Amino acid sequence: MLNLFYEGGTLFMTILTVLLLAVIVCFVKFPEWIKDMGILALSFGILGQIIGLYSAFKGIEQMGQVSQEMMAGGLKVSSITTMYGLLIYIISVILSLINKQKLIK
Repeated sequence: MLNLFYEGGTLFMTILTVLLLAVIVCFVKFPEWIKDMGILALSFGILGQIIGLYSAFKGIEQMGQVSQEMMAGGLKVSSITTMYGLLIYIISVILSLINKQKLIK
């Protein structure tokens, strides 16, 4: 798991981890912000992927020919932040639903 953290880029993975903690805090203290924090995490995940792809394409442009394996590896690594952001968003939706159930009862 720690390997994925470093592969995804420590800056964006740290921001996403802080947003995961923010989702949990919002569940306890600020229930109306849970989904907003999840959407923010998803947005940062997508931004991390776009920046990663930009860097990869810039490197490909400088190198010229690139093997399919290298291209697939770059795409795989760039999607780590998006998957983490999506996971945080799903957690925020689940916590929001749990919170709504608590309010109904």
